Amino acid sequence: MEICVLVKQVPSTDKVQIDEETGTMIRSELESELNPLDMYAVEEAVRIKESTPQTKITVVTMGPPSAEYALKEAISMGCDEGVLLTDRKFAGADTLATAYTLSQYLKDKHYDIIFAGERATDGETGQVGPSVGTQLDIPILTYVNKIINIANDTITVQRAVEGGNEIIQTGLPALITVVKEINEPRLPNLENKLKAKKSSIKIVSNQELKIEEGKIGLKGSPTRVVKVFYPKISRNGEKVIVKTPQEALEKITNFLKEKGVIS
Repeated sequence: MEICVLVKQVPSTDKVQIDEETGTMIRSELESELNPLDMYAVEEAVRIKESTPQTKITVVTMGPPSAEYALKEAISMGCDEGVLLTDRKFAGADTLATAYTLSQYLKDKHYDIIFAGERATDGETGQVGPSVGTQLDIPILTYVNKIINIANDTITVQRAVEGGNEIIQTGLPALITVVKEINEPRLPNLENKLKAKKSSIKIVSNQELKIEEGKIGLKGSPTRVVKVFYPKISRNGEKVIVKTPQEALEKITNFLKEKGVIS
């Protein structure tokens, strides 16, 4: 079985900076890590590999050269190889351009299952995984919290829906996005850490993919950040000292009446 896991490198710090001219994140000076929600997708792929002989896992990401770190982190968890789509022409891509670039790389590959996390912690859209599946024209199963069975070129899963769960079966290949309730990601062991350190990441640029520049990067992104601003927080508070809970309640009640919150 051939499995692909789509991952993303995200900032590991809250000191995020935005380019006010382009509206995109300035990533060059940020410490980065493997998107925490993608770890559940990696873990599920590795569990299938452990129970299914001759399974190979390829982890794929699009990003700057530093995104190799995220791929090697996934390899240290048990994936076999990593592929990095990187090119200055890919920079500034929104979810549509990102998914299009990934799908153009994947379209000639023959993966049985493509896993993705529910969403990335920096963008919080949850759009890239399903968009890749749509552009590859394969079944898409989202919010999966349990893999029930894989047999005879079909997969049966349980997915979270409002008010409960539902069981779905579909043919392979398929794209599956998982939620964190599906498993508990493992800590890398020493053997896999050494394997990841020595691993060679495959680099793919647009010179190989030959995608029209109007469909990738900032040029191929219909989403536009028209304005970036930082909110000003001001508090005109009043310090009130009371001696009893009853007095505190009266003060609060009177304040809310003055503001028209209560009558």
